[in-house]
Amino acid sequence: MSADSYEPIACAFHESLEFAVLRRIPLHLCYRDMTGEHEIQVLPTDVATREGAEWLSYVGPQGNAGVVRLDRIVKAEPITAA
Repeated sequence: MSADSYEPIACAFHESLEFAVLRRIPLHLCYRDMTGEHEIQVLPTDVATREGAEWLSYVGPQGNAGVVRLDRIVKAEPITAA
């Protein structure tokens, strides 16, 4: 995957992210970018299309806002209450 070309994701994965946004389900998110692979717990806030790609907006554990391109997400697992 080059830095600029967007690879469409599976519809089922896209729908699972939209469901997490609608239901305010926290996610354990693992994604790759130019600096490597990252893991973070987030509250997803939006799935949007812009700049020819799809993006997940989120709020991180310290209240910081972030965004990640969907084709860079390795996994997104719901965090369930124990």
